[in-house]
Amino acid sequence: MEAEKDLSPAVKAMMTMLLLIVRLLMNQLGINSSNSSIPPSKDQNRKRGSKKPGGAKKPGGQPGHVGSRLNPVPNPDAIEYLKLDKRSLPREHVYTEAGYEARQVFDIEIKRLVTEYRAQVLEDETGKRYVAAFPRHVTTDVQYGLQVKAHAVYMSQYQLLPYERIQDYFAEQMHLPLSAGSLFNFNKAAYDLLAAFEGIAKKNLVASALLHVDETGININKKRWWLHVACNGLWTHFYPHQKRGSLATKEIGILPLFEGILCHDHWKPYYIFKACLHSLCNAHHVRELTRAFEQDNQKWAEVLIALLLKIKEEVDQSDTGMLPPLLCEGYLRQYLEILEKGKEECPLLPPTEKPKRGRAPKSKSRNLLDRLIYYHEDVLRFMSNPIVPFTNNPGENELRMTKVQQKISGCFRSEDGALIFCRVRGYLSTCRKHGLNMTEALTLLFQGEMPGFVYQTA
Repeated sequence: MEAEKDLSPAVKAMMTMLLLIVRLLMNQLGINSSNSSIPPSKDQNRKRGSKKPGGAKKPGGQPGHVGSRLNPVPNPDAIEYLKLDKRSLPREHVYTEAGYEARQVFDIEIKRLVTEYRAQVLEDETGKRYVAAFPRHVTTDVQYGLQVKAHAVYMSQYQLLPYERIQDYFAEQMHLPLSAGSLFNFNKAAYDLLAAFEGIAKKNLVASALLHVDETGININKKRWWLHVACNGLWTHFYPHQKRGSLATKEIGILPLFEGILCHDHWKPYYIFKACLHSLCNAHHVRELTRAFEQDNQKWAEVLIALLLKIKEEVDQSDTGMLPPLLCEGYLRQYLEILEKGKEECPLLPPTEKPKRGRAPKSKSRNLLDRLIYYHEDVLRFMSNPIVPFTNNPGENELRMTKVQQKISGCFRSEDGALIFCRVRGYLSTCRKHGLNMTEALTLLFQGEMPGFVYQTA
């Protein structure tokens, strides 16, 4: 095009635009879950495991797997005695009791349980009546019990079942009619009872040494919102917000007070918080480097992937969860040398293009290269600090079930529904991390109590 003098400026502009469009389309053809943030479910023609004999693992435990089985309990709920029919025994012998052989059958019983409380009424000689006090949770003449509420909230907010399916379950299995309004009221009651817990969770997250944060898009009443998560090994906090960046994180109120190590996927608004150190998710880096190698033919990217995975392997094998200072310095030197060579392989401008005024344009690979150089301490922090992981998977894992909820229900119908989901889900995730049964945790909640670990850390 440069050599062709007869082309008009309009034709040259059109050709340039078409070439750019073709280049962008060609890049999209090679995008998949291994080199981008696209989930595996959206991969075109994704490879699945073979179902041929010998091509996949057999069902059940694999060689070397430590098996498990049902163990008998010392106090069974019911005992059924089985008597010998003495008529079937030889008559020439005398028989005496010699104990028994026991076998236990584990089963379940699903049924409705109605408890009627009858409060004693006494009347004195003047006709004044005195009535015994009902339990605190019994407030009306007919109502649902704590177990019904806890079970319904568990199925709704943890198992993510729609209201209609929960209604079918209670009606068919327990002969207990539940309206959609009652289910919503149970969830709303749990949300209200957890107001104090949310503050305690945020306080513990602020005080933690390491914090994972992430965000994902959700639909609320057909509008785009963002679900923010902050978590560590013991606590989880969710919050929906109309904004994705710093405005949302400041309003949530955890990150402005945090002074530990913040692990994230390099969403730039996280870097406005200067009181904490930062650690970047290397799973994202590996995917981006894979794209640079596969689509832009950047050799340095493949070499850097090998180096990062090698460092991770050595950290995993280390007894301390970190590498000695001298080894860290050596790996840092290798890391920077690879990126310096990458500058030669991935210049700011293609050789055929002339520089223009202003900032020089950068390719996607060059942007990645510069980012890895500038934030090299945050990329490699996992090799020198034992509490820093290689990836931000804990934060991302917390958000995955939200995507399942969106696939099941399509969206949250109201902001209230999203707020309920986030607070209850954060409570259940936290209880699970502390080893507490979630139905038990919800039962305690409806009794007006909190699990013991909450009081220990409040």
